[in-house]
Amino acid sequence: MEIRKAKTQDLETIISIYDKAREFMTQTGNGGQWKNGYPTRELLQQDIQEGTCYICEDEGHISGVFCFFVGEEPTYQKIYKGEWLNNKPYGVIHRIAVAKHNKGVASFCIQWGLKQHPSMKIDTHQNNIPMQKTILKNGFTYCGIIHKEDGTTRLAYQKTI
Repeated sequence: MEIRKAKTQDLETIISIYDKAREFMTQTGNGGQWKNGYPTRELLQQDIQEGTCYICEDEGHISGVFCFFVGEEPTYQKIYKGEWLNNKPYGVIHRIAVAKHNKGVASFCIQWGLKQHPSMKIDTHQNNIPMQKTILKNGFTYCGIIHKEDGTTRLAYQKTI
């Protein structure tokens, strides 16, 4: 497997992966995290243009997609019922989606992110049990609750190497 920046020509495949991920999330009791077609085509196009959309390729096929950047995530400025491990600069991974489940793709993407920056923050919906397990399996520490722009809450994690 390898990670590369997404290109405009990858967009339809990326959208298909997110569509399937939303179906999987609904089937596993997490229909409320990515509502109303989130992430939208426009958001994904913006991520590609800004160079923050990455894909994981396995034997020439796109097996996963995610957003990664180093910098401030506005929704991480306030954390409730806990605290971050530290206030040092960090990388962020958002919107991990995989084409095939149980293949280690999400962990591969997270480990790639940790190689880009020694401190990483990530969040997920309280009903996204598969992602919570993946985050913990990769050595993250639960830190508390953050609020998204729409007011919904997410479980927040951090790992520092």
